[in-house]
Amino acid sequence: MTAAVPVLRLSGVSQQYGSGETSVTALSGIDLDVARGELVAVMGASGSGKSTLLAIAGGLQQPTAGEVIVEGDYLSSARPREVAALRRRSLGFVFQDFNLIPTLTALENVTLPLELDGFRSRVARRAGRDALASVGLEERAGAYPDDLSGGQQQRVAIARAVVGSRRLILADEPTGALDSVTGEAVMRMLRARVDAGAAGILVTHEARHAAWADRILFLRDGRIVDESRREGADSLLASTR
Repeated sequence: MTAAVPVLRLSGVSQQYGSGETSVTALSGIDLDVARGELVAVMGASGSGKSTLLAIAGGLQQPTAGEVIVEGDYLSSARPREVAALRRRSLGFVFQDFNLIPTLTALENVTLPLELDGFRSRVARRAGRDALASVGLEERAGAYPDDLSGGQQQRVAIARAVVGSRRLILADEPTGALDSVTGEAVMRMLRARVDAGAAGILVTHEARHAAWADRILFLRDGRIVDESRREGADSLLASTR
């Protein structure tokens, strides 16, 4: 049987800032495959390279060395316009600070990526309502971000990340600004989206949230220094507490 092509592949990815004696290595030789239906948690101290890894995986910045491949497409050889189109169609980002546009309603925030990609308004709105319904916020479609709680805003951000046929979900500390109950609800939604067929990477400091993942990677000084799958994750999580 032929092995399935991973949704995301990082091959020998390194990131260096500056040059000479003042250079800083953010990532060094990262190899990582993430498959459909798999959630990978990335843990490590501040400055270990977690957010850099996520930015490179999502095509927000180019690595100094190595390849980033999303569903068979090499981002290093893609034009900026092609990378932007890939992000709109296939990648969903969930940020700690939500990044919602305050002058747009919840529905408009969710449908914006589709409309920028040329979807008809009626089609985009239908997909947007479906995405909001999947996070339990269909009745708040007309509300503006300032009229929503922090947990509701994060759920809108998740709906925006999964709207349409997004196949790679990248989440950077998505529960950092939320209380424990709301944070667990957000993790449950991310897990459900991955179980439905997406691939996901979760950057987190929280061991209880990393426990939702199928695999846990631990970064130190830009390198993967430990890795554990779900059945063997307890010992790795205990070492990070």
